[in-house]
Amino acid sequence: MPEQSILVVDDEPDMRLALSHALSQNGYSVKTASSGFEAVEKFKKDNFNLVITDVKMPKMSGIEVLGEVKKIDPMIPVVMITAYGTINNAVEAMQEGASDYILKPFSSETLEAAVKKVCAGSNNKSICKSIGANVIQNYQEKRIITQDKKMLGILNLAKSIAPSKATVLIGGESGTGKELLSSYIHQNSSVGERPYVAMNCAALPENLAESELFGHEKGSFTGAVRRKLGKFELANHGTILLDEISEMPAPLQAKLLRVLQEREVDRVGGNKPIPIDVRVIAISSIDLKNAVIEGKFRKDLFYRINVIPINIPPLRQRKADISLLSQYFLEKYCSCNNKKMTKISDETMSLLLKYDWTGNVRELENSIERAVLLGEGDVLLPRHLFLDEPENNSKDPIPLTVGLSVKEMEKQLIFKTLGEENGNRTHAARILGISIRTLRNKLREYKEQESLPAC
Repeated sequence: MPEQSILVVDDEPDMRLALSHALSQNGYSVKTASSGFEAVEKFKKDNFNLVITDVKMPKMSGIEVLGEVKKIDPMIPVVMITAYGTINNAVEAMQEGASDYILKPFSSETLEAAVKKVCAGSNNKSICKSIGANVIQNYQEKRIITQDKKMLGILNLAKSIAPSKATVLIGGESGTGKELLSSYIHQNSSVGERPYVAMNCAALPENLAESELFGHEKGSFTGAVRRKLGKFELANHGTILLDEISEMPAPLQAKLLRVLQEREVDRVGGNKPIPIDVRVIAISSIDLKNAVIEGKFRKDLFYRINVIPINIPPLRQRKADISLLSQYFLEKYCSCNNKKMTKISDETMSLLLKYDWTGNVRELENSIERAVLLGEGDVLLPRHLFLDEPENNSKDPIPLTVGLSVKEMEKQLIFKTLGEENGNRTHAARILGISIRTLRNKLREYKEQESLPAC
């Protein structure tokens, strides 16, 4: 790894000397500046990988230094140091683009840990540049990497609607990047610096679902020992992501509809509604139109959330992204694991392009990471991949015999699909075309009927 060059900015000579010594001892190249003005001039002349600046300085503060640095190069990480650490200082620094901040007094270990974390994130950005990818910086260090025309069109659409408060419904298969797109919309919205709260509706415990979303008052039920704010209140003035909204229980769907219509929530046990101002993004891995037809999802709620529908195509329809993502993941995991595998052979790339990728980008990433860890040499070869053979899907067909009921056929199909998906219920439900809640109910029914162990 090349030597990292760091610019240290502090008006106190002793602190500059201590910081410079501690960083130099850890192998960094360090230059110092005694004022914000001197720091900006040095930054314009030299190449630095990181800037560390005190917050409270005369004439030009550390926040102002941060702003000037970001004007020159928005990608350079800046770490703030202050003895006047308050929540407001931290929030202001992060809003202006600081990568981290630490409070005086601090140990050399704390400083080194902060620098390592920031430099690691900076290195990942360098990887993205090196392969010429269309990289979209995303919320919480997430990125969307694509060169596919459809995906680029989706990103343009997402960016154009982001400043509005319109509800967005993102559809697509599991692993296509729906959560990334949700984060991207929030980051490009007018509330990008405000709260971003994600809630997986499939993971909501049925007896506590309302409390989780809308909150409760102290004493409203057994165990409610204090007031709790729900996800909607936590996301107030920001964005709330309702992941797998198709799995939301029917009673909760009705209450969510009211929240979206009235823009207020009722805490469990509360005596007055709480006004909210929140952007809603919903995600679904199944077709909600079909769920409405089948009576599994409220029609009125569907129309309420389907203001701006965005559907992400599966990876198998984005061939241009397979090679781009493969190279990106190769460099990423080689860097993380100190491997020297820098190329993908033509034969390997041919296999990657032909593969179906039912798990989409998530499956591709896992496959490349596994190949890097188990492979050897500097070229990723076909033998390093452990992809399922297409023929496996046709093995052990379910026998059609006279007298076999439809219910028994359904049961066999469910267990066969679960077996082929290694017990992964989410994947099995998607392949079967049913919700994960329906699958759970079916398995519970089989278990009760025949005392079978749960899958």
